[in-house]
Amino acid sequence: MASHIVVGAGPVGRATARLLADAGHSVTLTSRNAGTLDLPGIRTVSLDATEAAALAGIGEGVDTIFMCAMAAYHRWPTDFFPIMDGTVQAAEAVGAKIVIAGNTYGYGERAPQTLASDTPLDPTTLKGTVRAIMWERARRSKAPAIEIRASDYLGDARVTYLALLALPALATGAEVAFVGSVDQIHPWSYIDDVARTLIAASLYQGEWDRAFLAPVQHASVREVLGKIAEHRGLEVPALRVAPAAELEGLGWHEAVELTYQWDRPARVDTSETERLLGVRASSLDEMARATARGAA
Repeated sequence: MASHIVVGAGPVGRATARLLADAGHSVTLTSRNAGTLDLPGIRTVSLDATEAAALAGIGEGVDTIFMCAMAAYHRWPTDFFPIMDGTVQAAEAVGAKIVIAGNTYGYGERAPQTLASDTPLDPTTLKGTVRAIMWERARRSKAPAIEIRASDYLGDARVTYLALLALPALATGAEVAFVGSVDQIHPWSYIDDVARTLIAASLYQGEWDRAFLAPVQHASVREVLGKIAEHRGLEVPALRVAPAAELEGLGWHEAVELTYQWDRPARVDTSETERLLGVRASSLDEMARATARGAA
């Protein structure tokens, strides 16, 4: 069995570490506060991934470094680049591969309504630009790199638009004011599916320095909330679109630049991920059930 490092102890990082450990691999999960975690079978180390030498110091002999760290949403332009740089330098120093948990922001507002694995990055927002630059840093490094680009998360994801805006209102029966259309078809990625895809990518025998799209299910916000409500025995509240000014007033200015993602039907073609990595999306019902458990 191989030895791996998972950088970042958020939902994706923890799920990835758990699945690796369940498969018998040696796993080190690291974040600034990893020492507070209680994860059986997983070694936890508290360190700052921006410190490449420290990260390399715990990485001797590892096969893959999984970069699952998440910077604070409002600090992406300042905090994300040093994290990626430290991860890349550490991987180069110990001869490891890099598998990155990314997202679809880098495709931008001009992207076709159906994203495919060969759709070029064309960021039109600050956060999309950050993600595109991070990927270029990894792709141009001496370490082989693969990025898994997820859509909006379902499951144990407490920092998503759905979790922060919709789920609290669902619990109280209050009206849900969402960041964009609640009736357009939208792609959703399940945390555990993303983790399984990251692990499958680490075993990929084809050409590296490329990206895959994480498996998804397609549904509107209204349909997803309906399923979550069903699993929690709740009524679906009234839904409406929150205008940009209202989002700004709520302190959600970081979300305004990305509302375009919800204003038209959007799909993700993950057939190449299914064919080359052997990972398929869980059912929408399973995703909703896990989200309902996490929100309880």
